[in-house]
Amino acid sequence: MSSRVEPSRSPQLKATPGAFPSSPPDSESPTIISTQLSLSQAVWERRAEYTRSYQTRVKVGTWNVASLAGTHRDVGAWFVDGKGLSEDLSGFALADGDSRPAKPGDIETVRSQEDRRTKKASTTPRSDVALLPGGDEVGLYVLGLQEIVDISSAAEALRPYSDPQPARKWKRAITEALPNGYQQVAEQQLIGLFLVIYASPSIAPTISSVSTTSVGTGLLGYMGNKGAVSARIVLGETTRIVFVNSHLTAGTEKGSLERRNWDSAQILSRTKFEPIYNGGGVMEEFGEGIGDEDFAFWFGDLNYRLDSMPGEDVRRLLMLHTQKQYGAEETSRRKIDSELSEHTSSVSIRNGKFVDGSSEDDLSLLSATSNSSGSTAPPPALPNVDSIDPVSDPASLQVTLSSLLPHDQLHSQMRTGQAFHDGWREGHIDFLPTYKYDVGSVGMFDSSEKRRGPSWCDRILYRTRKDRLEYQEKVQVEQEIKRRDEEMRTRGIDDGMVEDEAMLFDYDPETDGAQDEYDPADNGSTDPEAVTARSGFEDRLHLDYYTSHQRVLSSDHKPLDAIFTLTYDAIDSDLKMKIQQEIARELDRAENECRPVVAVVVDPGHDIDSSAESKIDFPGFEGVNFGEIRYDRPQSRNITVANTGRVPAKLGFVDRSVERGQSGGVAPLWLKIEFDRASDNENANPKALREYTLQPGDAANVELTAHVTDNSQVRRLNDGVENLDDVLVLRIENGRDYFLPVRGTWLQSAFGRSLDKLIRIPEGGVRKLQHQRTHGHGNEDEGVKWSAPRELFRLTESIEDLVERSIAEWGMMAETGRPPWDDAGWPFATKATEDIEMEGLKQSVRESLDCDSDFTVLFPPETPSIRRLEALTETLLAFVASLEDGIITTEIWSELEKGILERERDKKALSAEEEKTWILETLSSAPVHSISFTFITFMLVRLAREIAPVKPAESDTRPRTSKESSREPRLLGTDASAALIRRHEVDGAFAALFAEAMIRAPVLIREKERRASEARRRAVVE
Repeated sequence: MSSRVEPSRSPQLKATPGAFPSSPPDSESPTIISTQLSLSQAVWERRAEYTRSYQTRVKVGTWNVASLAGTHRDVGAWFVDGKGLSEDLSGFALADGDSRPAKPGDIETVRSQEDRRTKKASTTPRSDVALLPGGDEVGLYVLGLQEIVDISSAAEALRPYSDPQPARKWKRAITEALPNGYQQVAEQQLIGLFLVIYASPSIAPTISSVSTTSVGTGLLGYMGNKGAVSARIVLGETTRIVFVNSHLTAGTEKGSLERRNWDSAQILSRTKFEPIYNGGGVMEEFGEGIGDEDFAFWFGDLNYRLDSMPGEDVRRLLMLHTQKQYGAEETSRRKIDSELSEHTSSVSIRNGKFVDGSSEDDLSLLSATSNSSGSTAPPPALPNVDSIDPVSDPASLQVTLSSLLPHDQLHSQMRTGQAFHDGWREGHIDFLPTYKYDVGSVGMFDSSEKRRGPSWCDRILYRTRKDRLEYQEKVQVEQEIKRRDEEMRTRGIDDGMVEDEAMLFDYDPETDGAQDEYDPADNGSTDPEAVTARSGFEDRLHLDYYTSHQRVLSSDHKPLDAIFTLTYDAIDSDLKMKIQQEIARELDRAENECRPVVAVVVDPGHDIDSSAESKIDFPGFEGVNFGEIRYDRPQSRNITVANTGRVPAKLGFVDRSVERGQSGGVAPLWLKIEFDRASDNENANPKALREYTLQPGDAANVELTAHVTDNSQVRRLNDGVENLDDVLVLRIENGRDYFLPVRGTWLQSAFGRSLDKLIRIPEGGVRKLQHQRTHGHGNEDEGVKWSAPRELFRLTESIEDLVERSIAEWGMMAETGRPPWDDAGWPFATKATEDIEMEGLKQSVRESLDCDSDFTVLFPPETPSIRRLEALTETLLAFVASLEDGIITTEIWSELEKGILERERDKKALSAEEEKTWILETLSSAPVHSISFTFITFMLVRLAREIAPVKPAESDTRPRTSKESSREPRLLGTDASAALIRRHEVDGAFAALFAEAMIRAPVLIREKERRASEARRRAVVE
């Protein structure tokens, strides 16, 4: 969780190149010309005013699970709840200000814990209490796992893709352990490597610019059995954080050490994230990598070992400490005692250092003792004197660990500049090596034949931007000293002639060799240091805890985690909007009086069909408010632009500043701009920006029309991932820019949705979902309400009824002239004419569909049936064409077309009934699509029978065409053939119209292939 803290007093802000000045220029300043980025750049300059300081905890965990079954059952206890610690086997201490309960006396014993271990339950101690912050105390949970699959298997190591199934198991276990409301914000998998990040409900909405990537460094230098998975996030739009989970080359040989260093260098150079768009609307350099962030965390199984020490001696020395976890008669204790009594170590500890114990004077804790009978007794237990500080007690675990750490390869490589030397830090290590243990054991190091030496293979490093900059500065200073040295040598100056002020080397024998000692103070500072982020703000990072979970038994590695307190600045969106409006007004006032000046007046516009609610959606909004916007219903507002200056003003709308993913241009896709006069460059390049000249005192009326018709945009609006909110830029040549906000309230529409979403809309229509948040998934959380869209059922039913009425009315009214059904595609193919009345009828039909209101009260009483019919048929075609996945989806059509092509190739023809059965069977895999297809085709069959019946003349009641005489009898032979031809014409016309609307097929470029595909689609419908 995050908490508010007092904001920084005066954050150091970096100047934005080309930013608009914060105050008006003086009289001697040159004329200022606004650019389309002026507003966003000026807002970015004042970002300190709309940011607030927050504090949150970041928990970073790493664990090599060795592809063992059941390990996922422990992740909730140690990583989320902070359990599984052993205070006796670590220097664990509470962070300042933390108050944790002491472990109760009834916590499960080590013996009981090891005896009951099973793959089907957590191995952590029963009745354990949390000693580390967890649950909702942590704002960001970052977990890196290694070997979630068996990477020793050639099949896994050479797999060209990552199997997502193991990762799902781990995500499920973590989600069940996290408090409610936590959201996954990033994940990345590379074979056995897995990185996942969860954020609290207050942190998740502030995370942006998430980018994940992976780098393989295994077999051949590129395979994924070794390597890293990384994630980059931006917190609060200001703080960049990178997380790297890596698994480096294993082995104790010198070549393995060099390969580990090579692995880390490859990860650093090859990790690239997607670019970030900064607050000024400018894309930064493409391919941001590790080192461009404010804070970085590198963790995982780095596989660095202990050098210059016999592994067997280290094992037995450490087991002198772990044996105290067991009772004298316990199996693990006897096993440890047996091993300790078998051999005598030549290594001991003196004054915090390892020394050769070959002489009697040097034999210490590890020397074996024998009794008079020749039997070997176990070595004496280490003293446990409470009054002695563990750091000073030579027999304490902490002294043992501090003596081992100077031999740690990672620290050695960092000191000598071979790896992780450019600013990386690590917390103080006061816990046992995390590798390698017997599975199911608290403190039994590897007892197999290999008896691998214990090592701190699992590590968590971190680095701030300040750390990296200080390292780079240090390198520059060293290079400068080296350059000056070489320069002096070339001039013939000997070292002995160099004066004190130009001395090149300063040797102090008292400090010689000190760099080889392990100093905990070199790792992890106790106080949080101020870090100037790339955004210009001062952030702080403090390491609170760094420890292993010794009492987790399900792997041969012990899990490790570190908890940090991060203080950072985050942007307040409401404040930013206020600053933006304020700056827009300041930019207006900052113009020079000698420039052309215009006044822009917005007509508020009051639509009689806009609800009262829409008029109060944007209180205090200064711009063009279109009110309620419906699908395919134009909504217009007018603005007046008047030249109030003394010189002519040449003006026009220019390309506006847009964010990533938005369409560019003068206006968004849903908005049209039209002046009441011709532009000055009317006959120029049609793509050129239109310019208009206003003489002093002249005024122009500009009509802005909001009209949403693009189906893809309708889907985004329905899903809530896009809104009708933009800013137009009216540019005055040699004058200032006017920023005109435009806004509208989108009303949910049944158009543009998928069939699966439509069948979940409850009774009352889609408009009933107007104020429900969809989170980009529509209404998928609703249960299925209908077998097919209710809108489709209502339209087809009404069309069938109105066709009969229209034909009947034509006959009753004794209409003259050519009846409309003489056109084969009627009533769906109508003449495209500008008909305002018809547009109004279609808008009413769409509104009725969205509100689920009755069609009978929709049309005025005087509206003829044939006009009502045309409004419904055009709406049906538009509705079907707008469906997201169509009636026949791309996948289903591919299967149908494949079957058709196979029969054409094999010259196997099906009868009409067989082909119909085959089509319906193929559609049956998607029930809602099958039922919807049946609705439409059955309607078309009924209409075709009504319009072009094929019956004997005696019973043929089909209306006569204009070419037929009412007194002439119909002949069975010729007329029957003509009727059959007529029916084929109607069927073909219907099929051509609805095939295009119903079927989603890939777009083909070649004309011949495209026509063939269209013919096959028509055949399926026909």
